[in-house]
Amino acid sequence: MSLSAYLDDVNTVMRRVDPHEVNGLIDLLEDAYRSDRLVFLCGNGGSGANASHLCEDLGKGTVVDFERQKRLKVISLTDNTSYILAWANDTSFDRIFVEQLKNLAQPGAILIGISGSGNSPNVLKAVEYANAHGMTTVGMTGYDGGKLGRLASRRLHVPSNNMGVVEAIHAILFHYILDTLRDRFQRA
Repeated sequence: MSLSAYLDDVNTVMRRVDPHEVNGLIDLLEDAYRSDRLVFLCGNGGSGANASHLCEDLGKGTVVDFERQKRLKVISLTDNTSYILAWANDTSFDRIFVEQLKNLAQPGAILIGISGSGNSPNVLKAVEYANAHGMTTVGMTGYDGGKLGRLASRRLHVPSNNMGVVEAIHAILFHYILDTLRDRFQRA
C-alpha cells in the first residue's frame, strides 16, 4: 500500500467517527474537572501507551498556569509496573486493572478503557467493576466494538479493522480532546 492510499484510508475512517461520541467524552471530562472527580485510564499494548499518553496530556497538557490553575485528577492504571507485575504474577493478568481500582476508585469516578479489539479481558474486568461500583465507563474501541463497546456506559468507536489505524485515530482524537479541554479549562 502506498503512503497516499494509507492516508486516504485513515482519513476515510476518521470521517466515520461519530462526533457526538467525541463531544460526549469532552463534556464528561469537563464535568469531572469541575466536580473534582477522578479519571482512570487503562489499555494494553498500543492502547496502553495511548492510555499513558492521554493521562499525561490531560494532567499536564490542559494546564496553562502551572502555579494557580486547577488540575484534572487523572491516573493511568498502565503505569505502575511493579504493581501490575505483582498482580499478574500472583493472581492473573486479567486482574491488573481491576485490583488497582479496588484501592483507588470511588463512585462518581470515570474509567476510560481503551481496547482496539474491544475484547481485552483485563479492560473488561475493570469496566465490569466500575459499572458495578457507581463509576461512569467509556469504551474506546475499533473493529466492531467488541464486548467493551456493549459493556461500557459510553463509547468512542473508530470503525476500522486495522489496529494501526484504530490506535492512530485514537491518538488524533486525544489531541483534539486535549486542545478543546485546554480552552474550556482556561475559561473556568
